[in-house]
Amino acid sequence: MHSTRALETVCADAWPAMAEQDLGEWRMRAAGGYTGRANSTLALGDPGMPVGAALDAVTDFSRAHGIRPYLQVVSGSAVEAELRAHGWDAADHARGAETHVLTAPAGPGSGGGAGGGEVSDAPPAGWLEVAVGGEPTAAQRHVLTGGPRVGFATARADGEIAGVARGCVVGDFLHIAVLEVLPRHRRRGHATALMAALSRWAGSPHRVLQVATANTGAVALYRRAGFTEAHRYRYWARG
Repeated sequence: MHSTRALETVCADAWPAMAEQDLGEWRMRAAGGYTGRANSTLALGDPGMPVGAALDAVTDFSRAHGIRPYLQVVSGSAVEAELRAHGWDAADHARGAETHVLTAPAGPGSGGGAGGGEVSDAPPAGWLEVAVGGEPTAAQRHVLTGGPRVGFATARADGEIAGVARGCVVGDFLHIAVLEVLPRHRRRGHATALMAALSRWAGSPHRVLQVATANTGAVALYRRAGFTEAHRYRYWARG
């Protein structure tokens, strides 16, 4: 059983922001507004100062990097009561107000739909555009291509990219993110093929991923693949 701190550290290391700064045990992050994870402060542990002062530091850091001050907080943790006392509230977010952190042992080494899946050490032509839904920004490129060891999984069909997924190996974990299959290629097993390809590539004994609780289709897919919930987190903002 891995601790909440260990899992959150893996996830944070696998999703590198453009700017990061430690605040005691908290981790402040900014990446041009691309994703909540890379543009929030992971408020886990002791910030090394009173919470009110820590929140002021988070606000200053966020404003200096042109983003709204957000905290990523484990749901039900003790810090939530302190945040409320300082005028912060659980915030809505584009991807959903709350997120599952799901884990599973190493996945199958084969399987999936037509075209299977391949993994490369650099994003092939068109991969980033499918992942972000258009021309990637500098921040998107930084987050998606950075990390300890990153693999870019691609599924192809009908002469084009049908789906993509990003894997990052951190310690003995494979972190899976950006699993995206184009609408016209869905329900053909490509998502399963992409996860299998990443599992073969990584050779890691454990897998972890983050998915919004509101994304019921993706949650169902991951549960069928053997993932179970370790904990949840949500974002907080000044009221």
